[in-house]
Amino acid sequence: MSTSQRKIEHLQLCATSPVESRKKGAGFDDIVLVHRALPEISMDEIDLSVEFLGNELKAPFMIASITGGHPGTTAINAALAGAVEELGLGIGVGSQRAAIEDPAQEESFRIVRDMAPSAFVYGNIGAAQIQEYGIEGIEELIEMIDADAMAIHLNFLQEAIQPEGDRDASGALESIREICRLKVPIIVKETGAGISQEDARLLKDAGVAAIDVGGVGGTSWAGVEVYRAREREDIISELLGELFWDFGIPTVPSIIECNALLPVIATGGVRTGLDIAKCLALGSSLASAALPFVEPAMKGKKEVKENISRILGELKVAMFLSGCGDIKKLHSTPTVITGWTKEYIELRGFDAKEFALRSEKSDFQIV
Repeated sequence: MSTSQRKIEHLQLCATSPVESRKKGAGFDDIVLVHRALPEISMDEIDLSVEFLGNELKAPFMIASITGGHPGTTAINAALAGAVEELGLGIGVGSQRAAIEDPAQEESFRIVRDMAPSAFVYGNIGAAQIQEYGIEGIEELIEMIDADAMAIHLNFLQEAIQPEGDRDASGALESIREICRLKVPIIVKETGAGISQEDARLLKDAGVAAIDVGGVGGTSWAGVEVYRAREREDIISELLGELFWDFGIPTVPSIIECNALLPVIATGGVRTGLDIAKCLALGSSLASAALPFVEPAMKGKKEVKENISRILGELKVAMFLSGCGDIKKLHSTPTVITGWTKEYIELRGFDAKEFALRSEKSDFQIV
């Protein structure tokens, strides 16, 4: 099967099948923002603007990499990018591998920059493809969409389950180190299994500019492969996908694992403005989501914009009730971590009390 055909198949499955995490969730239920009964701010004056990798965004939110690489995805990317441009946010394209294999697919990616000329746009390729295409190939992908940054996605869980998957992860870190010499910042992103402190440290040493944790809680690509396996009656791949459906680190603890080392994008199960507020309170610079915008994008830009605007409205309410007039204040607001997440992070050496007792005057810092 061609990469292009696989891309449209993935998109259709995400739009029509239950592909999200089944058991663990992202961890948001374990996070409590300390309520301020006297917020002493005006909700109408809350400032959502942020700076990320040298770019100004009107709110700390992006549409995560969704699609591209098939003619059927061009209109979808146009709707997503058009909404982002009007709202002053950021967006990532899906894996550009299909455009390397077939230049006819480039338009499905270029449309993003065409529709969002002033937005923060990042490119996307898998770690397994860096060695195959080399630095010159990655530079072509950057030029294809005039990218402000390049994301290297780590999807070895999905690769391990796909019968056509690339299961050789050797040399991936060195390849990432090499492309960190490029003219744009490099983001390394997981695709649903999270990133640990150990790997975040390796990525920082390699020269990576930011991490997208892509934690358990949102789309399970092992789950997507379950449906693909059923269609071709591949019982082995189906059983593998079922077993590893929720494998990995949920989004919330993955933020905590990484936030002291590099700027973090929180992706994985982010569905509401309250989720975004919790991500930022825990230390992420931005949050992003993909799956909630697939169906709206199939309808058009208006529907995407309405969905994002609702989420940003929820974020403002969460900040108002936490007494946070801007994102900097949200980063230092007291935040209580409970349940499974508390147990996990403390076993990993983090102190939940640092989050619960901090204030603007505390020593607690994020990157």
